[in-house]
Amino acid sequence: MLLFVPCLLTTIVSAASQQPLARPLAFDVQGHRGGRGNAIENTLPSFAWGLIDGSTTLELDNGITKDGAVVVWHDEEIVASKCQDTEPAFPDDPAFPYVGKFIANLTLAQLKTLDCGSQRQRDFPLQLTYPGTRISTLQEVFDFVECADPDHLVSWNIESKIDAAFPDRTVGVDVFVQKQHAIFAASPYKDSITYQSFDWRTLIAMKKLDPTITASALVDYETAVMPDNTVSPWLGGLNLQNFSGSSLSVKLANAAHSINASILSSDAYDSPYSITTQEMVRHARSLGMLVKPWTVNSLDMVDSLLRWGVDGIITDYPNIVRRYVQQQGRQVFPKFPKRRVLACLEEHSRW
Repeated sequence: MLLFVPCLLTTIVSAASQQPLARPLAFDVQGHRGGRGNAIENTLPSFAWGLIDGSTTLELDNGITKDGAVVVWHDEEIVASKCQDTEPAFPDDPAFPYVGKFIANLTLAQLKTLDCGSQRQRDFPLQLTYPGTRISTLQEVFDFVECADPDHLVSWNIESKIDAAFPDRTVGVDVFVQKQHAIFAASPYKDSITYQSFDWRTLIAMKKLDPTITASALVDYETAVMPDNTVSPWLGGLNLQNFSGSSLSVKLANAAHSINASILSSDAYDSPYSITTQEMVRHARSLGMLVKPWTVNSLDMVDSLLRWGVDGIITDYPNIVRRYVQQQGRQVFPKFPKRRVLACLEEHSRW
C-alpha cells in the first residue's frame, strides 16, 4: 500500500528547484476560484492559498476586456458586492464609475483601478480579505504561480465565462477562444490545462483550434433543460433528444462525449435536480471520460462521490476536502511551502 507521508512530500516540494519531479498521481482536489471559502475568489491570494492548501488543480474563470486582455474573474459584470471603485483610469473618464459595467465594455486599465479584495462574501464567513487586491490577467496568474511552482507541477482548470443565453454581454465565441488559446499556447503550463465551459460552443471551437487541449463539459439542470423544452443554447447546438440514455444525466454524458470532451463536470448536491448520479458516473467512465463534479462543500457528498468512483472534486474548501480524501486512503497532491508561496505573492502583488 502506498502511504502519504506529509513531511516527505514537503521536503520533495521544497527541493523541487534542485530536482525536477514527475507529476504525482493524486486524486484531483480542485480549488474552486482558487478556494473561495478561504480567500477572496479568483485573486492571487486565493491561488496562493490554493497552493499552500495542496490543491491538485487551480480552477478559475476568464473574461475578455474591451481591449482584448484575458482576465481572471467569474462575473460578466463588475458587481458592488465584490469590487469597489477607487479612481478613474484617466481624468474625466466618461465610463467611471466602473462598478455595474460589463468586463467586455471596460479596458484592462479601467479594471485595474478596482479594489476587489476588501469585501468578505456573506456565504463565506471565513474568507480572508486582501484589501486593495486588483483583478489579474491570466498571464499574471501564470507568472505568480510559476514563481511558487517552478517545476510546473500544479494543474489548471480554466473556464470561458461566456453566456449563451445573453451573447451580447461578452465578446463572441471565436474571439474568446482565440484570446485564451494564445495565452495557453505560450505558457509552460499548456499541457496541464483543462478547458471547461457551460457554453459548449467554446469547447467545440477550442478543440477545432487545438485538438490537444483537454476539454471539460460543465453541466447542470438549468443549462441543460429549457423551461419551454426547446433546444438549450448552452450545448453547442446539440439536441439531447437525439441521444440515448435512461436519464437526463446519461444523455448529457453521451452528448459531452460526442464533442470530444474528456471530462464531464456536473453539479453535485443533495437535490433531485442534481446531474451527478452513480449511474452517470459509471456510464461516463465506461465511455472513457473522467468525472469531476462541482462545487462540492459537503463531506457527506464527498463521501458519496468517492464511493461512486469520481476522478476529482471541485470545491471551495480544498484544504478540507484534501484532508478527507487523504483520510480515506487516497493519495493527495503535496502542499507547497507556505513561506515560498507568500514571498511570491508579495513579489507579484505589486502593480
